[in-house]
Amino acid sequence: MSTPTILIMAGGTGGHIMPGLAVAEAMQQRGWQVLWLGHPERMEGSLVPQHGIKMLPLRFSGLRGKGVKALLSLPFTLIRACWQAHRCLQEAKPDVVLGMGGYVAFPGGLMSFVSRRPLVVHEQNAVAGTANRYLAKMATSVLTGFPGALPGAVTVGNPVRDAFVGQGSAAERYAKRSGPLRILVVGGSLGAAALNKVVPEAMALIPAEQRPHVTHQSGQQHLESLQKSYADNQVQADCKAFIGDMAQAMKEADVLICRAGAMTVAEVAAIGVAALFVPLPHAIDDHQTANARYLSECSGAWLKKQSELTAQWLAQWLQGLNREELSRVASHAQEHAQLNATQQIAEACQQAARRVG
Repeated sequence: MSTPTILIMAGGTGGHIMPGLAVAEAMQQRGWQVLWLGHPERMEGSLVPQHGIKMLPLRFSGLRGKGVKALLSLPFTLIRACWQAHRCLQEAKPDVVLGMGGYVAFPGGLMSFVSRRPLVVHEQNAVAGTANRYLAKMATSVLTGFPGALPGAVTVGNPVRDAFVGQGSAAERYAKRSGPLRILVVGGSLGAAALNKVVPEAMALIPAEQRPHVTHQSGQQHLESLQKSYADNQVQADCKAFIGDMAQAMKEADVLICRAGAMTVAEVAAIGVAALFVPLPHAIDDHQTANARYLSECSGAWLKKQSELTAQWLAQWLQGLNREELSRVASHAQEHAQLNATQQIAEACQQAARRVG
């Protein structure tokens, strides 16, 4: 009996690629061969082969904001991408195709539908991306990370790494703590400048004896300027270019100040940490605000627009917090965690393959 094969389509950003890799590992553990359809010159081109997964190249990228010339060339670009996808499907002969988002997923998914191969779509964000909105109409099975992202879909949550699972009760963790609050700031790779400016200024407005302890991840390119900002404000902070064990850092924090990517929201819920989400204001379709609302509307997080985030507001807000309230918010977040997403997606892929096979 031949080894079944899954072709995963995901690319462009870590928000699509990392959950795809989690499912890839789950499928390998189930005895499946995993292949990947992606752009060789984007993030997936370097990341996926590092995990021992063969990548089939497809050169197709987003057109939003690229002007009239790109739009006029779209039919030709799409036809070429569909032809590439067709050749990849002929080579791979997958038993099932999984679309995890990113523009490469559209031509691959379209040609999967045309060739009558089982197609499973998973949308990570609370507002569906362009590719998945179309592919959902062709798919054998449609899954989402958040309720209501796609009509008729099954909400399974987003895959989170094992390090974020089984970290114990948030309420018990907070109950054991005392002393100054511990703040973790994670700006993300995009648009970190706003948090890097406001947080040091806010800390300077809090009296030294009441000031929280701050750990701030800036990214390598912003590290020097962030350290200078804290120094200029006469505030001590632990500034890091990168935090290797983010699960442990979140677990140790009383408050997390961060963006609201789909994976971040899932990790906040899985760990059970009180988070202030400041959505990236220029995210496509403002999907980060919608992601954040999943927890903020059930009292499992706070949501603040970047345009309203000032040093004065943040300083006052932080001084008004106490661990009892933080424990409540973290516990509400943890109650909304969906920890079995990876296995549910893997199971949906197997079922879709069986349906046709």
